[in-house]
Amino acid sequence: MSEAEVVREVRGSAGWLTLNRPRALNALTHDMVRLIDAALARWEQDERIAYVVLDGAGERGLCAGGDIRAIRDSALTDEGAAARAFWRDEYRLNARIARFPKPYVALMDGIVMGGGVGLSAHGGVRIVTERSRVAMPEVGIGFVPDVGGTHLLGRAPGELGTHLALTADAMTGADAVHCGFADHFVPAARLPELRTALDGRQLADVLAEFEVPAPPSPLAEQRSWIDACYADGSAEVIVDRLGDSGEPAAKEAATRILGHSPTAVQVTLEAVRRARALGTLDAVLDQEYRVSCAALAGPDFVEGVRAKLVDKDGEPRWAPGTLGGVTWAEVERHFNISPSG
Repeated sequence: MSEAEVVREVRGSAGWLTLNRPRALNALTHDMVRLIDAALARWEQDERIAYVVLDGAGERGLCAGGDIRAIRDSALTDEGAAARAFWRDEYRLNARIARFPKPYVALMDGIVMGGGVGLSAHGGVRIVTERSRVAMPEVGIGFVPDVGGTHLLGRAPGELGTHLALTADAMTGADAVHCGFADHFVPAARLPELRTALDGRQLADVLAEFEVPAPPSPLAEQRSWIDACYADGSAEVIVDRLGDSGEPAAKEAATRILGHSPTAVQVTLEAVRRARALGTLDAVLDQEYRVSCAALAGPDFVEGVRAKLVDKDGEPRWAPGTLGGVTWAEVERHFNISPSG
């Protein structure tokens, strides 16, 4: 286990966590989850620490997500045991962040995807910039949004969360504020000053000095057709509505959805809708653990990662290959499984 994967230090009255795998866009490993969790457990009791700050090394972003190559390897070599252990600890960390008793400040500059959302968007102080690209892109690799992502997506205004989940589209910083994934907007050029100020100054004073109003959300401007197309109905109905809407952006969304794993799309739609009814993050994380374990046992995740990251041919062979080929029994299997580990 390399301590350098997460740099943990105290600066003034702030505890700093820096994800430190910049060449991998700070992709999250099991060791990193353990290191972050241990630091939060210690700092929660440390009277010197007034708040915690999370950021990522490098210029590209906070975190591109979990180490999906390692998860795929687990599916292929140990029947998913290591993956299940990783998710168990990761989701518990997501819950710890949400209930952390001190301000938890996440600098969500650049790319923030998947597991990176889980580390940041459940915090109490979430800061984005004009460079932020925040997404839950799991359907594109045959997986389903996790790390509390379906909780956040289900709470977004109208059907914006459903749209984001099924298309895997990225939010701008302004979109993230509008959809409830972030709270504060700071110009990227001021991040160096912000980091210096966060080394011990009063948090409220820092936010007052650096925060500016978020620009208009491009996603919010499309809500009329998004709400009309994604409300109720099956995935097949949604795609038909998108194609028939007359909106060029809607037709493009339909094309993107049809390119993703049909099973992942169907399960994701159901997961977001069930997350709304479940209400609490803890209940949703429990659901996501079951769904993740079920998805790992299916063929599409291994195939999706192969096409995107291993062979990089961009031509996944989904099974089944169409939305209509996914049975309701297969969707239900993802929610009823009793995972081990």
